[in-house]
Amino acid sequence: MIRLEETQQCVRGRYGSYWGGMHMTRKFDLLGATALALLAAVPAAAQDAGASPPQGAATSAAATDQGIGDIIVTAQRQSEALQSVPIAVSAFSSDSLRQQQINSTSDLQLSLPNITYTKSNFTSSSSFNIRGIGDLCVGVTCDAATAVHVNDVPVLGSPIFQNEFFDVERIEVLRGPQGTLFGRNATGGVINFITAKPDLTGIHASGEVEYGNYQSVRVKGMFNLPLTETIGVRVAGYYLNRDGFTKNLFNNQRIDGRDQYDIRGSIRWEPSADTTLDIVGHYFRENDDRSRIQKQLCHRDPTGILGCLPDRLGFEQLNGDATLASILTSSEFLRLRGSTAPLAPFALGSVYQTDGDVYTGYVNPANVRTVNIDSLPRFRTNEKQVLLNFNQAIGSLNLKLDGGYTEGSTDSTVDYNIGIERSYANNPGLNAFNAFAGAGLLGPGYLAVRNALIPNGPSSLCQSTAEETGTGVFGGHKVCAPTSLDFDRSDAHGHQWFGEGILTSKFSGPLNFLIGAGYLDYTVKDNSYYVNSFGLDYAAGLLGGGAGYLATPFYRNQSLVYHLKSYGIFGEAYYDVTDRLKLTAGLRYNHDDKHVVARTTLLNCPVPLSTTDAYSAPSFACFDADPSITGNQPLAINNVKFGRLTGRAVLDWQITDRNLLYFSYSRGYKSGGINPPLSPVTAVPVSFGPETVNAFEIGSKNTFLDGTVRLNFTAFYYQYKQLQLSRIVARTSVNDNVNADIYGLEAEAIIHPMRSVLANLGFSYLHTRVSADKFLVNPQDVSGGRADAVIIKDLTNASNCAVVSNSGNPAVSNGFVNNVNAGINAGAFSAPAFGGLGPNTGLQGTTPIPGTNTTGAFSVCSLLAGVAAATPAAAVTVLEAGVPVNIRGNQLPQSPQYKFSAGLQYTAYFANDWTLVPRIDLTYTGGYYGSIFNQPINRIQGYEVVNAQIQLNGPDDRYFVRAFVQNLTKNNAITGLYVTDQSSGLFTNAFTLEPRRYGIAAGFRF
Repeated sequence: MIRLEETQQCVRGRYGSYWGGMHMTRKFDLLGATALALLAAVPAAAQDAGASPPQGAATSAAATDQGIGDIIVTAQRQSEALQSVPIAVSAFSSDSLRQQQINSTSDLQLSLPNITYTKSNFTSSSSFNIRGIGDLCVGVTCDAATAVHVNDVPVLGSPIFQNEFFDVERIEVLRGPQGTLFGRNATGGVINFITAKPDLTGIHASGEVEYGNYQSVRVKGMFNLPLTETIGVRVAGYYLNRDGFTKNLFNNQRIDGRDQYDIRGSIRWEPSADTTLDIVGHYFRENDDRSRIQKQLCHRDPTGILGCLPDRLGFEQLNGDATLASILTSSEFLRLRGSTAPLAPFALGSVYQTDGDVYTGYVNPANVRTVNIDSLPRFRTNEKQVLLNFNQAIGSLNLKLDGGYTEGSTDSTVDYNIGIERSYANNPGLNAFNAFAGAGLLGPGYLAVRNALIPNGPSSLCQSTAEETGTGVFGGHKVCAPTSLDFDRSDAHGHQWFGEGILTSKFSGPLNFLIGAGYLDYTVKDNSYYVNSFGLDYAAGLLGGGAGYLATPFYRNQSLVYHLKSYGIFGEAYYDVTDRLKLTAGLRYNHDDKHVVARTTLLNCPVPLSTTDAYSAPSFACFDADPSITGNQPLAINNVKFGRLTGRAVLDWQITDRNLLYFSYSRGYKSGGINPPLSPVTAVPVSFGPETVNAFEIGSKNTFLDGTVRLNFTAFYYQYKQLQLSRIVARTSVNDNVNADIYGLEAEAIIHPMRSVLANLGFSYLHTRVSADKFLVNPQDVSGGRADAVIIKDLTNASNCAVVSNSGNPAVSNGFVNNVNAGINAGAFSAPAFGGLGPNTGLQGTTPIPGTNTTGAFSVCSLLAGVAAATPAAAVTVLEAGVPVNIRGNQLPQSPQYKFSAGLQYTAYFANDWTLVPRIDLTYTGGYYGSIFNQPINRIQGYEVVNAQIQLNGPDDRYFVRAFVQNLTKNNAITGLYVTDQSSGLFTNAFTLEPRRYGIAAGFRF
């Protein structure tokens, strides 16, 4: 039998304080080795969400003597048994990941308390939410609230959440702000992926082949080879190929498939017991039709003022008249100004739907796993990574150096509106433009526009690809199809350098310490987000073709360069007040320097028709950094710096050898950032501030009944200041700050009553609320719920504003809008002071909007505001963004109040050391909101996930066969929501669980 104290002593004596128990088999006999294997197989604490089955008679006997084993973690940057660490941390060994069918991050969150995970709207974007703290900030300068580390090296912008887990030693998930040791931006917590390192004791290999539904093939392999007594190498990798989870009715094929692989090579040099050097390199590549959006939901707005109604989600298509492409090609918009009024006969339609909108006749399939799209998704990503870990024992001191280089890129395209527009073959306006421009009656500029957009007539449309020159279809960068292909593209390229040094002491006296410093340099180039459609190209051609130039034809929000330089200096002191009472105190100073060069283009850069690169045209250089050049829109160049002192204090009391009680305070910090430039320019802050959290926690870790029962409890309270929160303005994410209070409970248990039975239970409770007044406009309903607010769809930029009565009388605000629209129709605002609006636009008055208690109208917000300001008797106020509502008391998004998990495993033993191990796992996640506004439309219902498997193990666990099923109940639950902006029609992108998967796997290891 091996006692835990002996295990820890051996770790420290042989490998200093860092390398844990990875090679302890050198010191133990077979019985000890198998007991340690069980120890490593049990996920940490009741933080251990499960365990691997006992392997053979020798192992099971050791397990009976040992009870529930522990696992060695580096949650405090030095090797410790998890049950003695005064931190809420979960850890999973490679065996426990396999036993619980945890193949990716979306699987990982199912077994963890107070944690949710969902995909999000943009490339490499996801939300890993820990205790209510998640990634609610969206933008290139935003930092993740959950710090991701690989072998103790932080990685930024990595596609690791899209990757599969393979050949890992363990995964550690630290809950709560890590204000000292991991420090930078870890306000939510830390995920640390520890890869398996070479074993110098002998040749080892393993392999696994899995086949499942959706034609899924997954292959994993590892080969370990000691080259000498001091040098070893290890090569591991995986390959995944499967059909998509989503059926596309357009071509009767599946999308959202996978075709990806990862290969990792590791070298270990261990010249002495005091020195270890590990070098790990990996390459990941994916090239498939992964879709960033699972499904688009909408309750269609028949008026077109909103696009989608704010009362509920439905399997309906948005009203295309609410979108920018339809607004800018409408007869109402083209008649507004005298310069464009002659083009009104060439409009693609009217916002009043006399002939229907672009989605008239389209049916959105009423199934979250079925779509009908003509723009197929494409996903490309790759990552290269080289990481270094050096460990040197120097007497009672230990020096640890970590560092590495990472680079990668991601490029993703999806159908923007998840639908198919109707054909323009019989569109009167487009046919008229084809005839007049084709005959040369409109001049050479419009002839060039016609030849670019409809070279073969309106039955075939050519439009811009999402490309880097800004000339699109007019520069020959085109895609042609019978209908408009509305799609978006998101891409980014980045690299980082990181280095950190940590010195720890292991003195025999009561006082020890840890000091360290680290530096991070991270650069992102050409991070762009595009939105493309034929309507935007057509608007660019109409507005500029007559003058021989074009406006940049598609939307592009681009960060040319984002550069982050960050350093941290930190230290902790550990004082043993008594043999069982220990005080930890630590401080860290973080400094972040962010620099960004960005621009946003959409119909705002006049470019000659002959230009091959809109961003370098000598006489039309709209994006020159010098704003004094007439007509130029300068690049947005901004720098911000943030610095904070954070830290923690912990008092832990080892009541008995198997009972720990601790109290802790920690302060977390996440740096602020820079909001991107908007088009059209809207009044939003240039930057947003950093967020901080004061976290108080009490926890208890306990083992009872001779090691057969483990119970862990945690209670916490957070004071959150300046939580970063994203919203969409003019098709761009901007960020605000709010205050919040958070508290909760976590309880976890592992029960191992006999050799063959193992069970785990977990429960968590979470309460979150915005704690101070904060007034924000809900973009889904800019009326703010006021009956006297008239919602306006702006005919110049497709945004929404609100007109409210100063007396609260709906008749006043409705009468004002009706009078102004009548004045536009009569030509009353054709003077330059009012923008020279053209007459006879045919604007209509206000109309009730279903799903709200108010009315709406198409008009011009700036004109309404000007008339209201110049006419005090109008007794109305025009709110450009809408009516703000107070979100104080609202719950934070992605924060379920309750979560429960349970697992049960049984091992049947047979002759000749064969075992049969069935296992079942259940997780229930309670309901939560997908938006800070907490409206019924944003409510995500609670959901359960059931996984099951049965595995037959051969003697000594040399080979196995496994049958499995994931999501047994075929749950299609939604896990996250994203609401787009008003110029896109306010549709909601929904992200779901993966469907039911089942299959069979076989493997070996020696």
